[in-house]
Amino acid sequence: MQQVVVCSNCNAKNRVDEDRLATSEAKCGRCGQKLETAPGSKPLVVTDQTFEREVLAARAMPVLVDCWAPWCGPCRIIGPVIDQLAAESQGQYRIAKLNVDDNPQVASRFQIMSIPTMLIFKDGQLIDRLVGVQPKQAIAERLNVAARSAA
Repeated sequence: MQQVVVCSNCNAKNRVDEDRLATSEAKCGRCGQKLETAPGSKPLVVTDQTFEREVLAARAMPVLVDCWAPWCGPCRIIGPVIDQLAAESQGQYRIAKLNVDDNPQVASRFQIMSIPTMLIFKDGQLIDRLVGVQPKQAIAERLNVAARSAA
């Protein structure tokens, strides 16, 4: 999968393979500067062990947790939308992904019965839940409402 990354040196837009970006091999086609994604521009992977720290302890901004599994077709459909939302977050919210097969404690705790399920947390509290494939605009609107609301 490819992603567009703006060079911090010359502001050129570069279409880059995500694998090259992840291994720090990507360079700007115009000036040769090493390309990096901005912090928070990719979803954070959370686990049973990191969920408390990364999601429940997060303050001031909402956190959307995409509960998914690799074998789930609808999860693969919504995956690029989740990646786009993370790239467009601009510090307004945080996006995380939780593989429910590998992390049954969190899945059980929040009664994830079908996937994809997206949970929105603010100040450690579950404030919204979306089940199934949703349009990007619907997810973005729920995140914007959460960002504007007081917990």
